[in-house]
Amino acid sequence: MKCSSKFALPWLLTPALIVAACLTSVCPAASVNSAGRHVVLLRLHDTIQPMSDEYLERGLKSASDSRAEAIVIELDTPGGLLDSTRDMVRQILDSPVPVIVFVSPSGSRAGSAGFFLLEAADVAAMAPGTNAGAAHPVVEIGKLDPIMKQKIENDTTAFLRSYVAQRKRNTTAANEAVMDSKSYTADEAHQLNLIDIIAPSTDELLRAVDGRTITRFNGQTITLHTQGATIITVVPTLREKILDRLMDPNLALLILVVGALLIYLEFNTPGTVVPGAIGTFMVLLALFALNLLPVHYTSVLLILAGFTLMLLEAKFASHGVLASVGILCLVFGALTLVAGPIPELRVHPATAIATGIAFGLVTVFLVRLAVRARRSKARTGADAMLGEVGVAMQPLAPNGQILVHGELWQSESVDAIQKGEQVRVRGIRDLTLLVERIPSGQHAAVSSMRD
Repeated sequence: MKCSSKFALPWLLTPALIVAACLTSVCPAASVNSAGRHVVLLRLHDTIQPMSDEYLERGLKSASDSRAEAIVIELDTPGGLLDSTRDMVRQILDSPVPVIVFVSPSGSRAGSAGFFLLEAADVAAMAPGTNAGAAHPVVEIGKLDPIMKQKIENDTTAFLRSYVAQRKRNTTAANEAVMDSKSYTADEAHQLNLIDIIAPSTDELLRAVDGRTITRFNGQTITLHTQGATIITVVPTLREKILDRLMDPNLALLILVVGALLIYLEFNTPGTVVPGAIGTFMVLLALFALNLLPVHYTSVLLILAGFTLMLLEAKFASHGVLASVGILCLVFGALTLVAGPIPELRVHPATAIATGIAFGLVTVFLVRLAVRARRSKARTGADAMLGEVGVAMQPLAPNGQILVHGELWQSESVDAIQKGEQVRVRGIRDLTLLVERIPSGQHAAVSSMRD
């Protein structure tokens, strides 16, 4: 888990996302029938992050509004952000509807942050072949001061013990899951009194807890009536699905890079509109996603420095040194951009290397083309003829015709020039070229310059 701040910038949502959110809000994926006995089912099969928090909040509200018998959270997570975890634990403890957290199906895990959610439940359950634990707080970059490390560990374990003890579960074993990163199988967790039930499926779980009397976190005693209850699944909305996918920092980084290249293309060829519009949309979408993740702002500075160095490479001849350093800055900046506590919330090395090198090479290539195009002189119009070399098609005494770039031009020379001699254009008067003879010793050099 990561001690990070959760930010939200709703104004970064683009109109397309807002429209999608509105459509899904008026067309819910699952309608909850308040009549009859029913159980609300949520599936958290992802990292614990702000969108998981939002999905849980909506599910708990749905269960409360429909007066459900209980809410079952099927859990399979490698862990996630501590701030999101704390908020989700608070929601579970404050829920007016009993909460059952079920690590399922077989092969799933409640790692790190997931262990905190499991222990917060009114009924904690695991399927055979699952595991939970390994909840030690993680610092991704750098090394913590021993005092600060101790503070974080003590704060985290105190947070866990504050509700594990209230649930009458094993605080010692729960504490070891944090301090010693211990992980427990379903049988071990049951024997250590970390969970209440082992069940192979959700239906079996509901039959097993039927008639069980539980004590809520607020001290209220409730008897569960779950056997035969209708299971109503709360499906993520389109907005939640899109933003949940964007919580993958690898995808967010790729969208950011492609969007930046499209915006540069728009600046390089003004008036195309489409690349600029799509690029702006992609950049804003990526920034919104990254804003919800723990971002290292020093890494952002590295990326900006890398881009600046590549621009300088196109302007100054450094034989590739500036470009190489710029690409290294991009790669290292991308690699350390997101300070995720688990691999699923970090930029993978392969993504950082591929993105940094590709973006760097494409940027240097495009910038060099743009600089070269601006430095090269115009190739159209009469002014483009200045300095060009032609061949006299007839004697110039002083007027006659010369051949320049496959075109015949009327010309005038102060010197007598014979047919077939090379001349250089020195000026233009109306549509007449003013030329001079090229000494015979310079003919070969002139030919190579024209090529």
